[in-house]
Amino acid sequence: MLAIRNVARNIDAMGKRGTPMIRVAIVDDHAIVRTGLRQFLCEHNDIEVVGEAANGGEALSLVRGGGIDVLMMDIAMPGPSGIDVLGNIRAHAPQLPILILTGYPEAHYATNLLRQGASGYLNKECEPEEIVTAVRALARGRRYITPAVAELLAHRLHTDTDQEPHEILSEREFQVFLRLAQGETITAIATTLALSVKTVSTYRSRVLEKMTLASNSDLTYYALKHQLIK
Repeated sequence: MLAIRNVARNIDAMGKRGTPMIRVAIVDDHAIVRTGLRQFLCEHNDIEVVGEAANGGEALSLVRGGGIDVLMMDIAMPGPSGIDVLGNIRAHAPQLPILILTGYPEAHYATNLLRQGASGYLNKECEPEEIVTAVRALARGRRYITPAVAELLAHRLHTDTDQEPHEILSEREFQVFLRLAQGETITAIATTLALSVKTVSTYRSRVLEKMTLASNSDLTYYALKHQLIK
């Protein structure tokens, strides 16, 4: 496990042109991705990378330490995923903008995560400069919505009855659903999410009922078919 790297802050937090620096923290379990993002972002003289984390637990420690203007986070990580920790981050720092940068297409996660508190959503196949545009938008207190995500949101607004089954799940139900689909036991999920086994069993029953499925195998098949897990 890589330790959190906290980069020394500039005392006056000002860029080369006298403008306030945007302090970004990167959360991704791949060191090469974090390195690439850090190097790319630091080429822009209004952005500095002030911290890195390799998993959800380290991400929470970063947030508790403060001094971050934008948190950039993947959702696929070992242990608690980005989906799992999003709510916890929101509880500790409700005003902190969170940009989801992931390999999963917008259609599979974007609307759910924006509903749960993310400020923007980008697929890792986007143009690099779009990441900078998103970071700057979030630092100004705005959300960053790509045309693809905007279309998804508009479609959901006008066709609620056409929602996919997983889109009607609550935040916690969605977390439990994904972990069940990946083959985790109820006991393991309870430990990871700090819930009782009975509570997780209740969530499992609700998920199966809402999605009109009968078993964990059905959940796995559904998740694979909709590219919600790999």
